[in-house]
Amino acid sequence: MDEALLRSLTPAVLGILVRRGADFAAAEDAVQDALVEAIRVWPADPPRDPKGWLVTAAWRKFLDATRAETARRRREDLIDAEPEAGPAQDTDDTLQLYFLCAHPSLTPSSAVALTLRAVGGLTTRQIAQAYLVPEATMAQRISRAKKTVGAVRFDQPGDVATVLRVLYLVFNEGYSGDVDLAAEAIRLTRQLATAIDHPEVSGLLALMLLHHARRAGRTAADGSLVALAEQDRGKWDTRLIAEGVEILQAALAQDRLGEFQAQAAIAALHADAPRAEETDWVQIVEWYDELAALTDSPIVRLNRAVAVAEADGPRAGLKALAELDDSLPRYTAVAAYLHERDGDDQTAARLYVEAAGKASNLAEREYLTRQAARLNRKSPPHP
Repeated sequence: MDEALLRSLTPAVLGILVRRGADFAAAEDAVQDALVEAIRVWPADPPRDPKGWLVTAAWRKFLDATRAETARRRREDLIDAEPEAGPAQDTDDTLQLYFLCAHPSLTPSSAVALTLRAVGGLTTRQIAQAYLVPEATMAQRISRAKKTVGAVRFDQPGDVATVLRVLYLVFNEGYSGDVDLAAEAIRLTRQLATAIDHPEVSGLLALMLLHHARRAGRTAADGSLVALAEQDRGKWDTRLIAEGVEILQAALAQDRLGEFQAQAAIAALHADAPRAEETDWVQIVEWYDELAALTDSPIVRLNRAVAVAEADGPRAGLKALAELDDSLPRYTAVAAYLHERDGDDQTAARLYVEAAGKASNLAEREYLTRQAARLNRKSPPHP
């Protein structure tokens, strides 16, 4: 059973059902039932046209559910509209579905969460981690969003800003999480950039390309994480870097700075350095100042503290860090790194261990544990 194929077909099938008149919540339930049926049937009897099979099965599931809840006349109308089995039209409805999920009746955070769950294929747990909230809280938010969009018509698609936020979170989950969705997020953002002349769309595409260009250097042969300063820059994709920089420059020339352009500018400065030692940290701090002014994000200020340490020394970085809430994700890991840079290996080792216990994924936990072990070998703690 090709689960990746099923996952890739889900948005298109869901979009077809919505366009044919199914409300979003009912369509999603029908598609999920069809996927379960596919897992049961396909191993013994694989279809010649998987997408057409899923469309037909999902539509029938939707009709079955509707028949149980509506009057006879409405049931008969829907039965007449039932599509015949066979090849479905080969169109990509995913991007349209992103806009439909970003409905004006939803708050931006609810729209993002719903889209990640229904279109991006992420689990509630993964979405909760992206939002830094408990899983139960996110489950309630998604449930409320489903009920809201189930009672409205999709005649007012959502705005670009919400769609960009969704694409960015999908890319981040694909880049560093349990589900590989980075390439799909890039593909959809390319489509959006072709359809809309918007500097932030271009900024997001540039940011994705610049991060994706470094992907081959992010992990070692055993799958462990490799810090940016230690990555083999020969593995970076110079073609993607050049494309990302070109797109970013065109976006910045429009003089409508947004957060994705600022983030892309930081990524471009990292990608432009032939060696880690040649990174222009002073300019990176300036871009973090721009980004902090745009977003007022504590995570941005946390990353800025690292850049300040590289530009002005670890003491300056620790001073910037002290102004932030120590409950922030990765705060302890940053503190460990800055204390190590300041020569306090024992404090750094202790903080690395503490940060490993708070890590959200296995690769990060193993990386932080290795840093603690390295420092403890270098300078064993006092009894």
